[in-house]
Amino acid sequence: MAERRALAVGSVLILCGLILVCGPYVRAQTDESTKTWAPTSSRGVSTERPAAEWWNSFHDGELTRLIHRAVNNNLDLRLAAARVDEARAARGVAKSAFYPSVGVTTSAQRLRERVPVFNPSTNTAAFYPVELNNFQVGFDSAWEIDVFGRIRNEVKAASANVRSAEEDRRDILVALLAEVARSYADLRGFQLRLEIAEKNIQTQEDTVHLTQARAAAGLVTQLDVSRAVAELETTKAVVPSLRSAIAASIHRISVLLGQEPTALENELQTSAPVPVVPPEVPVGLPSDLLKRRPDVRRADDEIAAAAANVKAAKADYFPKFTLFGSAERQATQLHDLSLSLGNFFAVGPAISLPLFTGGRIRSNIAVQNARWKQTQILYQSTVLNSLEETENALVNYSQEQERRDRLQAAVSQNQTALKLSQELYTSGLGDFLAVLDAERQLYGNEDLLAQSQTAVTTNLIALYKALGGGWESFPQQ
Repeated sequence: MAERRALAVGSVLILCGLILVCGPYVRAQTDESTKTWAPTSSRGVSTERPAAEWWNSFHDGELTRLIHRAVNNNLDLRLAAARVDEARAARGVAKSAFYPSVGVTTSAQRLRERVPVFNPSTNTAAFYPVELNNFQVGFDSAWEIDVFGRIRNEVKAASANVRSAEEDRRDILVALLAEVARSYADLRGFQLRLEIAEKNIQTQEDTVHLTQARAAAGLVTQLDVSRAVAELETTKAVVPSLRSAIAASIHRISVLLGQEPTALENELQTSAPVPVVPPEVPVGLPSDLLKRRPDVRRADDEIAAAAANVKAAKADYFPKFTLFGSAERQATQLHDLSLSLGNFFAVGPAISLPLFTGGRIRSNIAVQNARWKQTQILYQSTVLNSLEETENALVNYSQEQERRDRLQAAVSQNQTALKLSQELYTSGLGDFLAVLDAERQLYGNEDLLAQSQTAVTTNLIALYKALGGGWESFPQQ
């Protein structure tokens, strides 16, 4: 009767343990109320599935080559890959608890003892020194039977940590792709602005020469010459800052490629056009975004790991069942040892049940529950931030295109105004201030147009980054 009662109690404990410890992990849920993007950001975009290799949409061979070189050589990406290897190794450590552990011990000793020897003739005993060898070889094994899922949930947590590390690498990869493309677009934008400045410097130098000739002929005063020279020097003052920006962009790209800052100077110093954006950009839907962004996927894996850790912590409330086995052989001569069971062996189960731990188990469960709640909050925050980042990128990209179009119209009118003012001034019908003002406005708007063209490209790159794509093309080796 007592054995049946013990068996019933044990069955109830096992059933309760399975319910408390091995419940299913429920994947994080998100608010599906956001079905489409805001209508204010619809220019130049479509809801088709985004392309994985988004950099190809710029049709810039140099940019494509730089991106592939960065993926192969970037140090931050290599560091993230090493963290993935670490997480995989940690999972292997957790999985090893599923299997028995077997160890072997050997020893060889030279012993000297004093042993009593009885002399029957004198009916006395005397102690004599005796020396002998002692050789021992033993095997020990232990195997914990995972009845309540502690080991199983620790492996689940380790597996989720591996997925989280892989998503972290992908997140770094997404940021790297965008950073290389943005730095490249900035470089071409600065080179374009330098070309515009140098072109306007040439135009303003021609104006200075013309004004000096007219002043020598007595047609204008020295005031016009001073104004023309001042305008020229103002434009020349912009050149050093643009050259510094060009150098800094080259240095940034070189470091992103895992090289010294000056390694790409010869390759990138020659000017090239700013990458041109495609007429339409596929961005998908918000629901697709949450499945594609590595940071959202990583946050979801962190919830899974935390949930498994909670279950593993709860398993400490229940007994641990372990099978032990050991065998040992002892001999005074080395050739007397064998692998067969010899002098000693022991085999049997062991059960350990915590009775009093000072609240350690309860506190550990509270710790794991708190961490699980933190991962849920972090997931919600990550989702909202990803939606905000994408919405902002869409608005910035759409509105910058309109700004670029307005500036193009302004530059066209500035060119006409400059031509007319120069003709009037040359014929003596116009004031020189009108020429200077037309030159100033033309250069200013051309520079703004170059900045806007660059901004359209960089805003599109920011949009591609916010969409979280690109990592699919570079699976980890």
